[in-house]
Amino acid sequence: MEILVAYFSPTGTTAKVARMIADEVKGDLFEIKPDKPYTEADLRWTNPLARCNREKLLKKDVASAQKIVNFTDYNVVFLGFPIWYYQEPNIIDTFVKGYDWTGKDVILFATSGGSDIKKVTASLQPLIKGEIVSAKLLNKTDNLSAWLDTLAL
Repeated sequence: MEILVAYFSPTGTTAKVARMIADEVKGDLFEIKPDKPYTEADLRWTNPLARCNREKLLKKDVASAQKIVNFTDYNVVFLGFPIWYYQEPNIIDTFVKGYDWTGKDVILFATSGGSDIKKVTASLQPLIKGEIVSAKLLNKTDNLSAWLDTLAL
């Protein structure tokens, strides 16, 4: 079984969780980076004109800086990101649209300062042709191993 842990982490929070997951499941790690990196001002969600707000509200595609060449080799894909406005950032939608997910088991994980992950699965399911096996908010990683054990990888 080939496992990929792909993640978007503009502040480093989700990256820490992604690395822990990749270590535990012995998966390959891939950071989803935008073509144009985010600045601190771009991420200041309290500013209505900040880039993250404009992208989300205007439903803009956000291109990734690079692609996964051997995506077809993976049967299990962990996909991680912070939650913005109760949903995944637009770069995740753009990333998902760029690949064929048929036959893949998809496991979502997210970090958030206050949102839950409930709306994310419904939002991403139409874009992912594979099965979303699980979705977990991982602000605290104390129970990470127990959660991964339930996935029977």
